[in-house]
Amino acid sequence: MNKINTILATQEPKLSQCEVHGDFESRNLFRDVWSKCPQCAANQQAIDQREADEREIALKHLVWQRRLGEAAIPERFRSRTLDSYKPTVEGQRRALAFAQDYAINFCSAIETGRSAIFCGKPGTGKSHLAVGIGLEVMRQGKLVLFTTAQRAFRRMKDAWRKDSDESEGDVIRLLVQPDLLILDEIGVQFGTKFEENALFDILNERYEKRRPSLLLSNLTSQEVRAFLGERVYDRIKEDNGVIVPFDWTSFRGAA
Repeated sequence: MNKINTILATQEPKLSQCEVHGDFESRNLFRDVWSKCPQCAANQQAIDQREADEREIALKHLVWQRRLGEAAIPERFRSRTLDSYKPTVEGQRRALAFAQDYAINFCSAIETGRSAIFCGKPGTGKSHLAVGIGLEVMRQGKLVLFTTAQRAFRRMKDAWRKDSDESEGDVIRLLVQPDLLILDEIGVQFGTKFEENALFDILNERYEKRRPSLLLSNLTSQEVRAFLGERVYDRIKEDNGVIVPFDWTSFRGAA
């Protein structure tokens, strides 16, 4: 027992000196172990915390860059947030208001599968707002995929090759999996039976799984409807699906 008491016994505080901060009261922690300068300890703790914060920020940045890569958002578009979209006419303000509401309430869109079509002249900001929605949805922890219709069709055709590592079904599953699919350049294709059926297969399966789709096109709303066909168009419009017209003059290249 005496041996245990000896081990547990502590000594009275003593005056010690720090080369940086001068005199300080040192306390006996255990046997011959004494507390160090409290100011040095506090400084080191601050340094450790700052380094930990920097590592966390770097990790978050790495994860975000990886998610951007997985979403296939083009490098040119990655800075196009909803906040950076600056409307100058009423139509642009309405389009931005829709995009903000859709992104903020995306959980509701997932519950219903609510989709939308951005259509109108080139250079009017369709990709900007669509990517802005996608970035906000990604910040909510959802999966997003950005691609063009032509790229999707090409990949499906490539799957037919004998040396392909994926089947056409694999490509469709890849396009159906994300919580939000942004499909650009609708209507620049030839409108072949293959393209019509492929687009239906993709959007119909997403419709059945209640996974929202955002289609972008340089066509007018009437032309988009004709290109998509009634089967696809009706599915996009269901569950409060919206056609957002971008009918103002192009500001591409404007300062």
